[in-house]
Amino acid sequence: MTTSIMAREAASSPSVIRAQLASNRETCEALGERFRQQPPRAIMMIGRGTSDHAGVFAKYLFEVGCGVPVIAAAPSVAGVFEATLNLEGCVAVVISQSGRSPDILHQVKLAKAGGAYCVALVNDTTSPLTEMADAVLPLHAGKEKAVAATKSYLATLSALCQLYACWKPDAALKEALDGLPDCMQKAQEAGPRLRAEDLSGIAHCVVLGRGFGYAIAREIALKLKEVLGIHAEAFSSAEFLHGPVTLVEKKLCVINVSLDDETASFHTSQLADIAQRGARVTDISLSTGTHKRLQPLVIMQRFYLDIEQVAQEMGLDPDTPPGLKKVTETV
Repeated sequence: MTTSIMAREAASSPSVIRAQLASNRETCEALGERFRQQPPRAIMMIGRGTSDHAGVFAKYLFEVGCGVPVIAAAPSVAGVFEATLNLEGCVAVVISQSGRSPDILHQVKLAKAGGAYCVALVNDTTSPLTEMADAVLPLHAGKEKAVAATKSYLATLSALCQLYACWKPDAALKEALDGLPDCMQKAQEAGPRLRAEDLSGIAHCVVLGRGFGYAIAREIALKLKEVLGIHAEAFSSAEFLHGPVTLVEKKLCVINVSLDDETASFHTSQLADIAQRGARVTDISLSTGTHKRLQPLVIMQRFYLDIEQVAQEMGLDPDTPPGLKKVTETV
């Protein structure tokens, strides 16, 4: 079995993040000082697909840690309705691997017109987004050739964590970030958490997490759709009990994302209820040995390698999912 580009890119994440943290430290400290001196009244996240899922992670990070409301931009507000929002005193955090998607660039233009201070997390620093932003946190992920993003997503989460740790400031998280690449490397060397037999005959499934676990559940569900062609939807485990739980009566496949953080007791109780109703539960969590806010990155590191292997065993090409391309142009 050949090693795919996706697998090689996912495996490079620890070295990518190690270099990124060193390169961005000064910029993050400066932004942290700025936000302490001029606390934003709100943060608007701008991104699509995988970048939008990173924005959900940012919502929990900045709302829980900094007490600042975080909203997700609705792309059609700018792209279709051409509405300029009043964003005076707000920060727009723009996430884009390419920095070239026309709809993202248009949103940034209108956000700045509305008074927002724009921070771009972008991989391609030669892109138009770099020129438009007020501040740039390069992802330093290098060229990403596989259509399914892996290292750029993980680099986005680490950049968000470093920015938060410098803004708070959070000395424990800063220290843990230094050890993150080693924890991710250990996750690569651990055994798989998701196997082909777990998904054998599966056409539909749900991915359940809570809080930061829900944030990465969204990315996991996207990859199940992109890479394996499995219809997967992400839910907060609490939200799933408000209606969708009726689906488990048909032995629905549930991918469980558990974290050892503030959500653990709530999520565990809810998953026990769901399993008792007849769900077929596969737990992809693993012991990470790191700061609770960094656990999702370690879990995603293992997941990316697992889903690539599952794709190969199913006879699928994980590098070029049908109907997809690296830069998607929408309005």
